[in-house]
Amino acid sequence: MSHLSMTAVATHIAPSMAIAVLFAGVLHAIWNLLAKMIEDRIMAFAVIGAAMAAGGAVMLGWGGMPATNTLALCAASITIHVIYQFGLIASYRLGSFNQVYPLARGSAPLLVALASFLLLGEKLTALALLGIVVLSLGLAGLAFSSGRLVAEEMPAIIVALLTGCAIASYTVLDGIAVRRSGSVLGYAGLLFLGLGPIFPIYALFTRPRELWGHKQTLYFGLGAGVISLLAYGVVLFAQTRAPLAEVAALRESAIISGAILGTVVLNERFGGPRVFSAVIAVTGIAIVAGA
Repeated sequence: MSHLSMTAVATHIAPSMAIAVLFAGVLHAIWNLLAKMIEDRIMAFAVIGAAMAAGGAVMLGWGGMPATNTLALCAASITIHVIYQFGLIASYRLGSFNQVYPLARGSAPLLVALASFLLLGEKLTALALLGIVVLSLGLAGLAFSSGRLVAEEMPAIIVALLTGCAIASYTVLDGIAVRRSGSVLGYAGLLFLGLGPIFPIYALFTRPRELWGHKQTLYFGLGAGVISLLAYGVVLFAQTRAPLAEVAALRESAIISGAILGTVVLNERFGGPRVFSAVIAVTGIAIVAGA
């Protein structure tokens, strides 16, 4: 197959691939929790970036350079990933993990479904689309810590929604690029190698004395970086085998894991409304997986 062509994609996600994406979602929630637990989040993303860069170099060496027609898409994705990371930093500063994480992730699947239809002509079955809508509603419902909208929460909610737009943007860009790349491992490696050094360089110039300061920052950051490599690598591979909207919807089931982790590890309130929203989200996952 020519590197200039798009990889043939199934019209629906296979059960084994769905399980892999759900697992990637759990990993995603774990590395975001680790990032949230590091008080200085610029330093958190600096250490995560260092791990990403090292892992990306290995992946690129193993998988080889992707097709040249993906390089511009990769550069655009790196830019949007940086915006996304700054959005996460800001939203974690403004709100609780149990609020901003589900709202940022939950707003993305419907945007991905719309963009993949308009840009790639990917058509979902009515049942799959219903599942994505149900899942998105359940995930968004998990965002409201008190079960209702509170004025003090608006800054965190706005930033989280903007972060969700960034998530949808890089998801579609990477989906298009990885299908053209000729090497999933090579494209993932190039993406991580390009993205990884940005926060370490930023930290080096803004706070050089703190770069390797706290052991928890180093350990949690390196762990989060390795986990994020694995999680997004699985997603990139899945995007070459299934519609982007279905992959995005199943991946964002990470919010359920995030809600549980936020409650157990960070002692953040879960409550009845979130239990109800989680049930709705699980129902959406079941519909998408069985459509």
